[in-house]
Amino acid sequence: MADLFGSDAAPASAPNPPLAERLRPRSLADVVGQAHLTGPEGAIGRMVAAGTLSSLVLWGPPGTGKTSIARLLAEAVGLRFVGISAVFSGVAELKKLFAEAREAARGGHKTLLFVDEIHRFNRAQQDGFLGVVEDGTVTLVGATTENPSFELNAAILSRAQVLIVRRLDEAALGELLDRAEASEGRPLPLTADARGALVASADGDGRFLLNQVESLYAVTLSEPLDPAGLAALLHRRMPVYDKDREGHYGLISALHKALRGSDPDAALYYLERMLTAGEEPLYLLRRMVRFASEDIGLADSNALAVTLAAKDAYDFLGSPEGELAIVHACLYLATAPKSNAAYVAEKAAKRSAIATGSLSPPPHILNAPTRLMKDIGYGKGYAYDHDAEGGFSGADYWPEGMGAQTYYTPSPRGAEARIGERLAEWARRRAAKRG
Repeated sequence: MADLFGSDAAPASAPNPPLAERLRPRSLADVVGQAHLTGPEGAIGRMVAAGTLSSLVLWGPPGTGKTSIARLLAEAVGLRFVGISAVFSGVAELKKLFAEAREAARGGHKTLLFVDEIHRFNRAQQDGFLGVVEDGTVTLVGATTENPSFELNAAILSRAQVLIVRRLDEAALGELLDRAEASEGRPLPLTADARGALVASADGDGRFLLNQVESLYAVTLSEPLDPAGLAALLHRRMPVYDKDREGHYGLISALHKALRGSDPDAALYYLERMLTAGEEPLYLLRRMVRFASEDIGLADSNALAVTLAAKDAYDFLGSPEGELAIVHACLYLATAPKSNAAYVAEKAAKRSAIATGSLSPPPHILNAPTRLMKDIGYGKGYAYDHDAEGGFSGADYWPEGMGAQTYYTPSPRGAEARIGERLAEWARRRAAKRG
């Protein structure tokens, strides 16, 4: 499976290999953007210096050099390199590879088995690696774009070190452009601003960037392209985003945290990240409705009304017009006073409800629809609050033997500040009545 500067499908001897293949690094020191791993103080650098290699899982986005690192690791520590893709491989092929690795080991040649997209193997297939890793038949290096915590068996994770391969930053992508220009012997046909736009369009993916460069070199231009000309000629890389995987959960978490932290601009950024990546708008609205109660609550009860109104507006208008209502709700939530008092109260009340089982409410607040129920005291002594001074009777509503509890403590923010003042006054009057 192809990766940055590396491709099992396009060996170095192939005629007219693509630019990414021609620029594949020849040593770990040539890998861009991953010095935290390949440098002298990095995990991989230390392994190479020691001449030993443990099984690894390389976790990072596409086009960041995972395959190249695996190939160069094998060379650096003198291992036989075998690469497969989990997309195209099954149990039969794995058994064959394991047998070949055992045969090679008998001849003194240990094997590094590189498995691209290892998360694509199911749990049973992943378990098949355990024995050959355990007995040293192969050193496993898996590559994945998905969070290993969710996608890989715990048994594999206990035998392999997870290393994070970073998204390529602007400096690393710029270095790739420099190498491409040196290889071609001519500068890119771009203005300085267009060069920056090209780097931004790659979204951290080095392979995508070099493919774009190859397309630029393939056309004849009378003058360098500006950003508008570049945009007309080439397309942007689509964001990496799977609706049921790490990108989805990471961005919705970021949106929620930005809303909670009252940063409307950051919240709007993450909202648009998800919308432009194709997230279902109604999913975002469901999460925002929940947020209105969990993180704002009674500090501003209009937050719930606004988010529900945004849902109705989106249902009515659809995309793209209805998305402005989602933006409206997002900004309202971010700028509203925050309180998790309702959320905390719910959790505390639920714990009490579970702990106290089937305690009956006090008889004076029970309805008495039958004569028998009246005779045994249901409803007797009930104080009708509307008839009491100030509309407050101060009666006891708790089951016998439980005693009054406090679950809800208003925050001093927004409307809850006034609610807190009322609750304090009512508590004073209850205490006076009991005293």
